[in-house]
This record gives sequence, structure tokens and C-alpha cells, in this order.
Amino acid sequence: MIRIFLLLIFVLMNINAQQHSLRGFIYDENENPLIGANIIIKGTVYGTSTNNDGYFSFENLELPKVIVEVSMIGFVKFTSEELDLTENSELEITLTQSDYELNEVIVTAGKYKQSIKDLPVSAEVLSAEFLNKKNIVKFDDALRYVPGVQVTLDQVSIRGSSGYSRGAGTRVLTAIDGIPLYTGDTGEIIWEIIPVLDLERVEVVKGAASSIYGSTAIGGVINVITKDIPNKSLISVTTYLGAYDKPSFSQWDWSNKYRTFNGISVSHTNSITEKLGVSFSLSRKEDLSYRQGGWFHRYSGYLKSKYNFDENTSLTLLATGYNQIRGNFNFWKNLNNALVPPDGDQGITVPSERYIIGLSLNKRLDNKFSYKITGSWYRSIWSDQSESDNSSNSNLFRGEVQTDWNISESLKLISGTELLWGEVNSNIFGNPNSSSLGFYSQLEFQLNRQIKLFSGLRYDLNKLDTLKSENSVSPKIGINYQPTETTTIRASFGKGFRAPSLAEAFTSTITSGLVVRPNPQIKPEYNYSYEFGINQIILKNISIDAAFFQNDYFHMIEPAFEPGGQFVIFDNITKARIQGTELNIKTDIELINSMFSINHTYLWARDLINNKALKYRPRNLIYLSLETNFNYFETRIDFRYWSRAEEIDDQLSRVVADAQSRVEVFVTDISLGANLFQIGIPGRINFVLNNIFNYNYVEMIGNISPIRNISVNLDLLF
Repeated sequence: MIRIFLLLIFVLMNINAQQHSLRGFIYDENENPLIGANIIIKGTVYGTSTNNDGYFSFENLELPKVIVEVSMIGFVKFTSEELDLTENSELEITLTQSDYELNEVIVTAGKYKQSIKDLPVSAEVLSAEFLNKKNIVKFDDALRYVPGVQVTLDQVSIRGSSGYSRGAGTRVLTAIDGIPLYTGDTGEIIWEIIPVLDLERVEVVKGAASSIYGSTAIGGVINVITKDIPNKSLISVTTYLGAYDKPSFSQWDWSNKYRTFNGISVSHTNSITEKLGVSFSLSRKEDLSYRQGGWFHRYSGYLKSKYNFDENTSLTLLATGYNQIRGNFNFWKNLNNALVPPDGDQGITVPSERYIIGLSLNKRLDNKFSYKITGSWYRSIWSDQSESDNSSNSNLFRGEVQTDWNISESLKLISGTELLWGEVNSNIFGNPNSSSLGFYSQLEFQLNRQIKLFSGLRYDLNKLDTLKSENSVSPKIGINYQPTETTTIRASFGKGFRAPSLAEAFTSTITSGLVVRPNPQIKPEYNYSYEFGINQIILKNISIDAAFFQNDYFHMIEPAFEPGGQFVIFDNITKARIQGTELNIKTDIELINSMFSINHTYLWARDLINNKALKYRPRNLIYLSLETNFNYFETRIDFRYWSRAEEIDDQLSRVVADAQSRVEVFVTDISLGANLFQIGIPGRINFVLNNIFNYNYVEMIGNISPIRNISVNLDLLF
């Protein structure tokens, strides 16, 4: 009876509450509509973004007064005064271009939208425009340009968090619209499944984020955000064609031909009704490779659909996947045959299929409280024709419920529950299953206009098949202090946690002469992460960001030869400490209409037990870029340097010839783009020349990285 009475009161309150609406347009200084600008009503859970006309709307608001915040990459954040709403309130807002992209919107740090400068940790954002200009075909190639990030073949490391484990596990959680992308068997990130042309931006959060994201976020988080579905019909055709130059040495020229790569993608987005929108794309990509056995043929598909039941409720479907067949190149034959695999690896093909489907229900109960329910299924199938004839078929099911509660204008609480179940059928891992359960909460308190405090806590329970279940508590605290409009100081401390993947615990195989054995005694690893950073704007056109960080790892999981040197296992081999500094400088050179940036990351990554450097961690990484605009044209030059890795798996020299042949790295790329809209053609063309000096280097021993190559990319809109 009491419940019925309370329900009646609630209904009557909602009936009698006065309804308001807020609509408007967002423009730039030239009165062009801004597409994808983010609008939030401060102190509430209300948020939206502009459509192709720069239009936004909030309906059925029960708030008499609001403060509106508008942000967009490349523009100064706008905050309105307190506005008195009427039944039909309208706004026109003009955003001014910023000298720096300091106000990017980011969601991964706290699982909700907030300005990058309000975070207690370091973060970077890559725009869709950058991905297009660089003609990024495989997503991990874009990460090679992110400060503090190193990619070794296809394994990503943020601030030295990872070495190289050939696809077994990851210390960096990668997600698409918040849905994790690691597989159910190896626990690795399959970069090919990410639809590069359908992305809005890429967010990289540095440092342990296990307090809210769980196990695989011990080294950081990469969240790729897909594009919103516009109100208008739009067809896009993107095609590219490229070729590799001849190798530097004639004895490396195994094919006597110029090896080519090409691809085409067709996408369509449209709002079918006022409530239903759909976006999908189909792609075909082919690379004949500069290395024998490095080729691939791939077909990919992507689908996103959103149905708005009303202003407060929506359902989003996301699906992406691919079918691929490729060759096999693990290590070179020897240095004289650096682009040819050993005889035993030649002729091997690896077919694979991977699909992920996610469904999210978003519900806003009132202006203070909302929740999100997400379910996903990740299916991975692959096999090879190696001497072990490896194959695996895995399914990973995931469910999450997240709540977002604005307790007051200064206090926000994010909470959630996450459940995972994985099952594998393979001859390399056996037929194990895995499960995990997590509970998390994060509290953010705006102490005053200058100080924001953060605290978070997550509990995880993990079970790998027959192994003992493991649990962990991961806390985190942080502070963001902005004493002036141009100064931001941040600091954070947290504990990270990572359970071993099924591959690390149960792999039993032979590959390229390496014998790998299971380790049922393997334990989870954990770390303590510290960061202190400061961002300073000088003379309105210079941004300096400096950070010091330290990560102490315990029970760190690394591949290693067993004492007898006969086979490799994944084991908790060491206690490690990774200390370092990161310096990022950006400046706007107005005289030549250019943007210049330089980034330096210094790593002191040590194995504290054996008193030596951790494997595959270069001590210095330096990235430089210069982007210049000339009317319809844009040019960009990128330079990357990293020092020679001090330590590798020395015992690999027994199976990899000339394994010690590695050098420090100097790579320069250049791109030229033209906006065809200026001449009446709805599109853009880009020319990209990578590794222009044809510098030979390895990221992983026995693997020459891409030699000089040139490509042209054409993007047309209809």
C-alpha cells in the first residue's frame, strides 16, 4: 500500500511539473554550423550533440534555470550564464577557435563526458581528421604517433607498461564505445576489427585505470568513439592505392616487383525516421606486403543503429567484424634474408573471423539520475597451417550496468557492475572457460571553482577454469587544481590489477621453432601507479604539459624460458619499477599558419630482482610534428625516434638468427592533402609518403618494420 501511495505521488509530481524545452544552433566564427559539438546542462545528466545543421534540442526539461556548457575539439569551451527557461527557449551560440585542442571532450577516464583538462591523469585525443590525413589502414598505426605510447609489432604499451608477448594478454584496455575488445582466448587486441573510417575520435588515458575499468586496464585505456548518426542521408566512398619501394639491399629483394596495397570502403548513414537512425559500411582491403608471407586479404563490415523511444530513452546496436586470410611471418630467416621467413614458415596461411555485437540501453530517469545497460558478444575463430596446426574458437559474453547520479552540482557518483563469461574450444589452449565479476564506484567532488577531487574503488573476482579464483580491490584517488585559466595541476594514485589470460595460463604449442608450455601456477599481477603533472599556457599560443610517473609492478607476467632453456612459459618472473617523465610542447605559429608539437618520454624501466632493464622498453621516445595550411592544401611532417632497446629475450637467439641486430629508430613521414570542396567536388584527397628515408629498423627482433611506401587516398561524399 505504501509503495502504491509513493508511486501515485511520483506520478502526480511529474504530471504537475512544468515542462520546458531548449533548442538552438552552434556556429563557428564564420557562421558555419558545427557538427558534433557536445552540449551538456551543468549539474545534470542531460547531454546531446549537434547534427549536420549544427542544431541541438532538449525536450521535456523540468528545470526552471540551467547553465549550458558547449565544447568541441579545436574550439574554446563555452559556458553560459544561468538561463531562465520558458516553454520554448532558443539559443544561438558561436564558438571561437582555440590555439590548442585543450578542451577536447573525453569519456574514458570516468565513463562520462568531461573536459580533458579536468582530469587527474594524462590523456591524449586523436581526431577522425588525423586518421584520414595519415591514411590509417590498421588502427594501431595511429597509436604510433601518440606521446608516451609505443607499439611493438601489434602490441601496444603506454609508458612502458608492456614488452612483447606475441598476442597473449594486454595491459591496455581497448574499447569501442565503451565495449572492451580483447578476445576470449588470447586476451589480445585485434586491431583489424576497429572500423577506422567510422570513428569520431580516439581517447588515450595513461596510467592504471583498474579502479573503474578492471583487470586489463592496468597500464591505461584506449577508447575509440564511433561517429554519431546524422539526421541527413550521407554516402561516403573511400579508396586508397599504395606501393612499397624496393628494399635498401638487393639481396632483400625477394620478389623483384613493387609490392602494392589497396582498399575501398563504402558507407551510408541516414535517419530512417525521427526516432531511428542507421549507419553501416563495407570494406575490402588487400596488402601484398614488402615481406614474403606478410600479405593479407580482408573483408570488413560495420553497423550502428540507434532508436530513440523518447527524449530520455534510447537503444543502440553496434556490430563490427571481419573475415581475413593472411600469410605468416614471425621472424626473418636471417639478416641476409631479412624479408623472408624461415623455410618451415613459408607457405603458411592463417584464416580468421572475428565479430563483436553490442547492445546498449540508455535511460534518463530525471535530470539527476541515469543508467546504462550494455551487453556484448565477441566471437573469434582462427587457425593456421603451422607444424602444430593451431586453431581456436572462442566466445566472450559481457554484461554491464552503469548508473550516473549527479547528487548535487558539486558531487557526482558513477557506479556499476560488470560480468564476463568466456569459453574456448581449441587445440592450443585446451577447452577452458573463464569468468569474472566486478563492482565499481567513482566519486567526483567539485570542492570549489579551482579544485576537483576524485576517489574510486573496484572489486574484481576472476576465475580461470581449473585455476584457483583470485580477487582484488583496486582503489584510486586524484586531484585536479586550476589556480588560473592557463594553469592546471593534476595528481593521482591508484592500484592496478590484471588476471592472466587463458593463453598465458594454458598455451601448449610449437611456433617458429619455439616450444611454449602451460603454467597452471601463474598468478595475477598488480601495480601501484603514481602521477604528478602540470599544464601551462604561455602567451596564448604555447602549451607545455609535463608529467612525472611511477609504476611499481608485483608478480609481473612475462614470457620467459624455463631454467633449462628448453621451452617458454608465461610466469610471474619479476618485481619491476617503471619511472619516467613526459614533456609535451605545442605551439601555434600564426605567421605561417602552422601547428608544431614536440613530445619526449623518458623511461627508466627496471627489473628490480635481476637489476637490469625490462625487455623491449626503449629509454627515450621523441615525436615531432609540423602541420601547415595553405588555402586548400595541408601538409604534415611527422618524425619519430626511440632509442635502442637495452634488453631482449637473449635466448631467442637460439631460434632466431641475428636476433641481436637492432638499432635506434629514426622515421620520418610526410603527407599532403587537398580539400576538393573548394573546387566544387565533395571530397578530399591525401598523398602520404611514409619512412621517406627508407630507414631499416625493427620493433621486434627478426622483424623489419615497413620500408618506404607511398599511397594516395580519395574520400568522396554524396
